[in-house]
Amino acid sequence: MALDQTSRYANLDLKEEDLIKGGEHVLVAYTMKPKEGFGDYLQTAAHFAAESSTGTNVEVGTTDDFTKGVDALVYEIDEDKELMKIAYPIELFDRNITDGRTMVASFLTLAIGNNQGMGDVKYAKMHDFYIPPKLLQLYDGPSMSIQDLWRVLGRPTENGGFIVGTIIKPKLGLRPKPFADAAYEFWLGGDFIKNDEPQGNQVFAPMAETIPLVADAMRRAQDETGEAKLFSANITADDPFEMIARAEFILDTFAENANHVAFLVDGYVAGPTAISTARRQFPAQYLHYHRAGHGAVTSPQSDRGYTAFVLGKLSRLMGASGIHVGTMGYGKMEGEQDDRNIAYMIERDSADGPFYHQEWLGIKPTTPIISGGMNALRIPGFFENLGHSNLIMTAGGGCYGHVDGPAAGAKSMRQAEQCWREGADPIEWAKTHEEFRRAFISFPHDADAIYPGWREKLGFE
Repeated sequence: MALDQTSRYANLDLKEEDLIKGGEHVLVAYTMKPKEGFGDYLQTAAHFAAESSTGTNVEVGTTDDFTKGVDALVYEIDEDKELMKIAYPIELFDRNITDGRTMVASFLTLAIGNNQGMGDVKYAKMHDFYIPPKLLQLYDGPSMSIQDLWRVLGRPTENGGFIVGTIIKPKLGLRPKPFADAAYEFWLGGDFIKNDEPQGNQVFAPMAETIPLVADAMRRAQDETGEAKLFSANITADDPFEMIARAEFILDTFAENANHVAFLVDGYVAGPTAISTARRQFPAQYLHYHRAGHGAVTSPQSDRGYTAFVLGKLSRLMGASGIHVGTMGYGKMEGEQDDRNIAYMIERDSADGPFYHQEWLGIKPTTPIISGGMNALRIPGFFENLGHSNLIMTAGGGCYGHVDGPAAGAKSMRQAEQCWREGADPIEWAKTHEEFRRAFISFPHDADAIYPGWREKLGFE
């Protein structure tokens, strides 16, 4: 039986409104279920708060009044909803010795650290958190945003719209020349290509061979189309010095097109150190957070860890310029329509989460990056649901699966966005936009589900 720490680590008289007004606490909302036979809900919640901050399982002589002043405190519970809210004094969170700023690693160490393995907790999952202004200003935040990509593309820096992207398929297995050839063919119609999350320096496609060919493909595509192109290069590695070496090689190789390059980092598997390395060493590059692996803790099927919403919010604190946010139920990845809350939280200066409102105080936005089973037929409904098209969409199959090839696939996606912007009927729009029309025969299962009767209306019978 755990030591009952309710009297020290819980204060249900605290009001959330007062805590926010005071500005001295990070607030975190969890679902939590105690394990049977280990005390009541509040006792378990208090033990959780203790383990997340200053607590021990026995009384010790080294605790003093100051230590008690930085205790994490349970301030609200709802046992029927399995809801627990904890206030963490901002003094608990680690600061850099180099510049006095704070870090996401420290937040995660406390808020989902040892408490995830406590014997009296059946499960606990973080659903939202609130950062007060005093602490918020100590996070890096993004150095670059979608505005910088719009600028490269020659677009307006306000409401510049949809960046049509893709992932070279197959995600692994192409040698350098076939990879670069696939990039060139897409760039004849699209804007943005990203390395997929496992691509790096495989023996069959070493960066020293692949990257020069991709840089050349970009130059040729730009010459042929008269349009700027963008490439997101994966620099993920365990070692920050390896990441820096990869990044410098890529920038040297792209040379005059260095500002057309984003850096992709697998931020979940490589962690906050990898994101901060890219953010701080290369602040002039767009930082592309790939969240591969996150479903291990964020999946709705999991009762532990944290949600995809929390991951998105953390990415903005760390300084990601863009992060994958799923398809909000419009593609192949697990997700719901309410995933748009993730997009709103990372891109707006003032946004509501499931439990807390967050003011970002002018911190640059993080772009929603949409991927996972998208194609032109799904785009009008997707943008209608989201309410805008200021994002990057990386469609692999949606471009390379088009019957007329990847350039036509990219054009079909751009035409689909234009259809939505003009409020046009997609079937009527298809009659005068050939690449979009041909998307119907490219993806007939989606066409049947979304646009019944399309074959007869578009003359494909």
